[in-house]
Amino acid sequence: MIGLSCELKNKAGAMIYNVEYECMEAGERKKLQLANLKNLVEILYNRVPFYRKKMAALGVSSRDIHSLGDIEKLPFTTKDDLRELYPHGLLACPKDRIVEVHMSSGTTGKPVVDEYTQNDINIWRESMARTMAAAGCTRDDIVQNCYGYGLFTGGPGAHYGAMTLGAEVLPMSSGNTARQLMVMQDFGSTMLTCTPSYALYMAEEAADAGLDLHKLPISKGCFGAEPWSENMRKEIEGRYGMKAYDIYGLTEIIGPGVSFECEAQNGLHINEDLFYPEIIDPESGKILPRGEKGELVFTTLTKEGTPLLRYRTRDITYFIDEPCPCGRTTARMHRLFGRTDDMLIIRGVNVFPSQIEHALFEIEGTEPAYLIVVSRGVTHLDEVELQVEVKKDLFSDETKGLEALRAKIENVMKSKLQIAVKVKLVEPKTIERSIGKAKRVIDNRQI
Repeated sequence: MIGLSCELKNKAGAMIYNVEYECMEAGERKKLQLANLKNLVEILYNRVPFYRKKMAALGVSSRDIHSLGDIEKLPFTTKDDLRELYPHGLLACPKDRIVEVHMSSGTTGKPVVDEYTQNDINIWRESMARTMAAAGCTRDDIVQNCYGYGLFTGGPGAHYGAMTLGAEVLPMSSGNTARQLMVMQDFGSTMLTCTPSYALYMAEEAADAGLDLHKLPISKGCFGAEPWSENMRKEIEGRYGMKAYDIYGLTEIIGPGVSFECEAQNGLHINEDLFYPEIIDPESGKILPRGEKGELVFTTLTKEGTPLLRYRTRDITYFIDEPCPCGRTTARMHRLFGRTDDMLIIRGVNVFPSQIEHALFEIEGTEPAYLIVVSRGVTHLDEVELQVEVKKDLFSDETKGLEALRAKIENVMKSKLQIAVKVKLVEPKTIERSIGKAKRVIDNRQI
């Protein structure tokens, strides 16, 4: 049952935390999902005025849900809805059952709130235990947790998962990088959890301090909270000598632990018994056929505090349906391509920052730091400047070497993105680093 470890090693020797649910036969999982979906719809209709109004407008109730396909009859929930209902408008249980609250930063308006009952916390612990076990975490590990603590879900989520597995946790939070590196050495950290951009920043600081990360026992890490490319993974793995795993989650659903990579690193396994996924056309809202790229939507099947129905994440991905060699039977989602609100439309071409990152990291002589500046020129056409840090030895080289590198990057971007990009090469450490989510884009077209 949920909340109890059913540990089983798969053929590769990695741990499956809860084999009953992670390896459940597809037909049985669908029965469980349908039962929980019908129960959820009834609870939301009866207890949450927002959802009752939405469902009444569509003429739908739990009596109309006979199959999982009937979910398309139900209304979507958006981030704007959550902000308008701040702070308690989506509460689906008595307030005295809430034991913990988390919320987003609210930098663009009211924050979105997630309120947890004790059972919700248990589910979160379960989902994160599955996540970290898939990355090889065991009770023998020392986990250096550099996600932010507090109202942000990253730090507490990784903390809960590691503790559930019996691992030792170093609750570092983010920032104070010199201290992070000291603790990593002195305590013999074996696993790192943080944003991928902060992992790279730590590696840069370690190199500047003369610290060889390959000589430390750290061998694996769970990285998420921002889209990152396959080439960025290779960069992290190369700098640390570790295996870097992608994990996914969002405050609105539960926090980290919604989906995760296994040792195959070929798509993220979705905890489908807890979170029902869909891929929709972001324009029409129609469910797309399996394998087509679109917007990811989640329904929280078992949450009690603030459950959500068909929440539009704005994240772009697609489902991978072929069997995974790890033995898990859950659906997998491809690593994120970006977000609908991060996507840049440049002269009619859709561009995600992750596409630029992936192409950039394949070019010798560049550092893993970049900034995309979009503006509107005097001809009223969109213009893109890509600021790229150059390795120290190359920047001090002859001008013709820099010019050749600049031309190469522009040609690669033109080939990969089908748009012209003006490249500006800058000295190392001149692009601002972040201890949390990296800021990759400045769009001046709306100013």
